[in-house]
Amino acid sequence: MKVVKFGGSSLASGEQFQKVLNIINADPTRKVIVTSAPGKRFAEDVKVTDLLIEYAQKTMKQQDTTEIIQQIWTRYQEIAAFFALEPQKFAFLHQELVDLPIAFNDEPEYLMAAFKAHGEKLCAQLLALILQEQGLPTRFLDPQDAGFLVSSVASDAQVLPETYQNLLRWREVPEILVVPGFYGVTTQGKIATFSRGGSDITGSIWARGIKANLYENFTDVNAIYAADPRIVANPHPIKIMTYRELRELSYAGFSVFHDEALIPAIQGQVFINVKNTNHPELPGTMIVPEKDFHPKSTITGVASSNHFSALYLHKYLLNKETGFTLKLLEIFYKFNISYEHMPSGIDDLTVIFDKRQFTEELRAQMCSEIQKVIHPDQLEWIDDYAIIMVVGEGMRNKIGAMKNITTPLAKEHIAIHMINQGASRISIMLGTKKEDAANAVSQIYQQFFKGVAKS
Repeated sequence: MKVVKFGGSSLASGEQFQKVLNIINADPTRKVIVTSAPGKRFAEDVKVTDLLIEYAQKTMKQQDTTEIIQQIWTRYQEIAAFFALEPQKFAFLHQELVDLPIAFNDEPEYLMAAFKAHGEKLCAQLLALILQEQGLPTRFLDPQDAGFLVSSVASDAQVLPETYQNLLRWREVPEILVVPGFYGVTTQGKIATFSRGGSDITGSIWARGIKANLYENFTDVNAIYAADPRIVANPHPIKIMTYRELRELSYAGFSVFHDEALIPAIQGQVFINVKNTNHPELPGTMIVPEKDFHPKSTITGVASSNHFSALYLHKYLLNKETGFTLKLLEIFYKFNISYEHMPSGIDDLTVIFDKRQFTEELRAQMCSEIQKVIHPDQLEWIDDYAIIMVVGEGMRNKIGAMKNITTPLAKEHIAIHMINQGASRISIMLGTKKEDAANAVSQIYQQFFKGVAKS
């Protein structure tokens, strides 16, 4: 039994819906179908989720919503027309869209969550109708009816443990189940969404919940690649990789698969296959447990991300000062800030943050508090910071991996501000200037993959 999730690009139009139908028809073991909201049909297009956010904002401001409702409805109407679906059969979807302000007249954060979630819900309902019209025994399953329970955080929910028991009872249902991604319901019956792109998470939860043999994640790329194709032309596709390799690479910008979605799959030891809706015959990338995995190359991939900043602290005899790190962590807690890494030396410590947490005011307040409590000899905030992640199960027992990573960077005069190797020994993190990040990725990629035949 397989759980299959289709991304927004796979459901953007009637033509894409037809490809989805072909994929479902091609394999009767594809029993649970998870939908995203319709994505962009072309580069300048607007995703349905973004239209729904605008609808919610206008509703909260008590502005006229006639035009935005029509924009959203046209997207679903065009898909239904592609399949010559009779208007009266899907008219209830339009009513559901129009009634959103009445049905979810709630506090702003939950109203917004409910509006956003309906991109997926309306898409799932429409797909179920089309499958039924094609003669396939199909059932739309609402998360509330499924028992898909999540925590009471409107826009960053976490699945509740009892959800997995609730989902298991749907394993033997004879129909194809079409379920909306991205959201669940709280124990109070309110809609709460995962973080943006969270339909991947829904699919992973369902795969674990029904003990699926495979979780297929259909998107718009042929595979996960060893480097970003925008940086490296025609990079090697990754045929097979481990959960933790993808987790490490996702941290630094691999955006094909939502990194949080790996957790339920890991817990259930469900294999994941990332495939292309437009070319389903291609093998894609298989993501598997570390056990019994035998790497064929030193590194699996290299990625970079520019959304980091660093705080550099210098204080003599820092290593002998009891409670220094505790004081620092208490300050972060006070300002509700999480840190990513904290490499240190005898007299120096660097703290790396996801800078998207900060406003200028918050950063200034936190640094002022650190100066007052810690009394460092030097405090410097570094905004010009990028993280390079070099990842591979093959690095664990490979002598000379670090040299092979840093040598090409030295030849290109790329300065390395920080090196940190994870405890698992499958990843090496480098800190560089933003302007050097793309070249660093390219040079490391060429060092390990130049001359290696694509298979």
